[in-house]
Amino acid sequence: YHFETMEAIIGKSPAIKKIKTLIEKIAPTDSTILIQGETGTGKELISKAIHNMSKRTDKPFVAINCSAIPETLIESELFGYKKGSFTGAIENRGGLFEASNEGTFFMDEIGEMHLSLQAKLLRVIENGEIRRIGENETRKVDIRVISATNKDLWRLVEAGKFREDLYFRLNVVQIFIPPLRERKEDIPPLIRHFLEIYNTKYEKNV
Repeated sequence: YHFETMEAIIGKSPAIKKIKTLIEKIAPTDSTILIQGETGTGKELISKAIHNMSKRTDKPFVAINCSAIPETLIESELFGYKKGSFTGAIENRGGLFEASNEGTFFMDEIGEMHLSLQAKLLRVIENGEIRRIGENETRKVDIRVISATNKDLWRLVEAGKFREDLYFRLNVVQIFIPPLRERKEDIPPLIRHFLEIYNTKYEKNV
């Protein structure tokens, strides 16, 4: 069972049909995309479908959860570092932006990103440039950025917790996934879908 295809987006509700139509339109482009929806609504699933229907499908898909990595580590994870630039930097290392070059970079919980790092992300999106920690050399990367959040990013902008210029760069195309409680007609096909998976896995016939 593969989570990377359009067939993995299960549902027959108008909302799901609309999302699938939008994916078909935007996948071949390089537009940055902001996916909004509650936790568990399938934001990464949709980002993978977009990647696999794009011209970057044979290139890397790299995902990061901005809330899962400590603030002190996330910059080195994203940008990489030069040997000796800080305690523990025992070798030169490229970051996740370099690892996803020519592919798709998915950033979940983007609203958790610290303001100082937001400015550096903006430069990546605008100029395709990164700089490893401790280096003066600028490196070019070609990535498509898809971000996701379960928060109202515009409220964070108004509160001064998220950069307005970055918000508009990320929000070129917006996909909103309503929670399952608002599209109950999707419950029966989801039940059938998971029954099929687990019947096969456990050799049952429920």
